[in-house]
Amino acid sequence: MSDIRVLVVEDDPRTAEAHGAYVGRLHGFVLAGVAGTAAEARRRLREAARAGERIHLVLMDFSLPDGDGLSLCGELRASGLVVDVIAVTAERGLDAVRRAVAVGVVQYLIKPFGFPAFADKLEAYAAYVERMSRPVSALSQAEVDTAFSALRTSNAAGLPKGLAPQTLAAVEALLAAAPAALSATEVAAEIGLSRVTARRYLEFLAEGGVARRGQRHGGKGRPETEYARE
Repeated sequence: MSDIRVLVVEDDPRTAEAHGAYVGRLHGFVLAGVAGTAAEARRRLREAARAGERIHLVLMDFSLPDGDGLSLCGELRASGLVVDVIAVTAERGLDAVRRAVAVGVVQYLIKPFGFPAFADKLEAYAAYVERMSRPVSALSQAEVDTAFSALRTSNAAGLPKGLAPQTLAAVEALLAAAPAALSATEVAAEIGLSRVTARRYLEFLAEGGVARRGQRHGGKGRPETEYARE
């Protein structure tokens, strides 16, 4: 497999330089350039496509001087330009996470972070690309599941296997915005998870002191556990 060409889209020069250096440390990746604005990112992507030097991956900050990165992602997708995006942002609000999923962002990396977390995301992406680049005309269900699992099993330090950082951020943001405590069933319905999966995230937040548990009484049967942001 040829090197994965990466464009860093980041308006802060020092941060952009650091992320570019991180890319350079990873085997199988090459830095294709740095863009500080949405306009520059558009130009670089189009020029690379015309020159036959496709950019495979964009590391996209959401806050840019001339627009927001999520809108740019949607624009790229609508234009038919084939490029994957990893969100690299301090934005962790539930709406932002939902919009990122809607425009096809494949990974979500929350600032601040160090090189290990960065490498974990990009190496997971490389595994996904490798699995999707096999010389076959069609993939079995198992092969498709395996390819996508490469993106979903990359965990931040201290995060149990099977829990995704972007989903954890969405659950935490939902609790922070909620006017009252929520049950696992309510969180599951709001974010689109199973009740069991939602409860795993809620329990992780509770055990870490980020959320507090309570008991909801009043219905039939046993009291239901509810969770609120500390």
